[in-house]
Amino acid sequence: MNRNRGGIARSLLRGQRANPSRWHVITGAPCSGKTTAIKHLQGLGYDVVHEVARAYMDEQLQQGKTIQQVRGDELAFERRILEKNIQIESCLSEGAFIFLDRAVPDSIAYFKLAGFDPVEPLQYSRMFRYGKIFLFERLDFQPDAVRIDPEEKLEALENFLLESYQGLGYDVIRVPPLQVEDRVALVLDRIKM
Repeated sequence: MNRNRGGIARSLLRGQRANPSRWHVITGAPCSGKTTAIKHLQGLGYDVVHEVARAYMDEQLQQGKTIQQVRGDELAFERRILEKNIQIESCLSEGAFIFLDRAVPDSIAYFKLAGFDPVEPLQYSRMFRYGKIFLFERLDFQPDAVRIDPEEKLEALENFLLESYQGLGYDVIRVPPLQVEDRVALVLDRIKM
């Protein structure tokens, strides 16, 4: 972690807030329908945390940078996203019922995908415990200004995400490609609200 921005993360590591929470993670490769499901849940009145990486990249693109400039230093980019996720999650109420579009452990998969040692995100992933983990399986790929990765890279990412959460002791619930309403119904049923 960057010394200037890692203070929250370091102090949390000392405290290790690893109690199970009511935070439920929706994860998956790009074009898996995560964000659509998160927006649908938000529309139903649930509290959500939107994907940090997508918001960051969109912000940088609006400032005139290219995706290649934003992701030019891949390790710095991945660390920035990890830090932002830690900052957001450290501010969430432990008792709140929230759906997250990705969470800190997703960084393990992204570090692996980029060929970096995932020891840093693995360490920080132990700071929090999540309720349920839902892995949304991929839909038909729709490239855009941010989604530029080839199909085989997306498949590898999906596998790394599954391994990352399972390696932290989570039972990962796979959500097949369905209509958004059906996916959200499946998620809510598995949580047994």
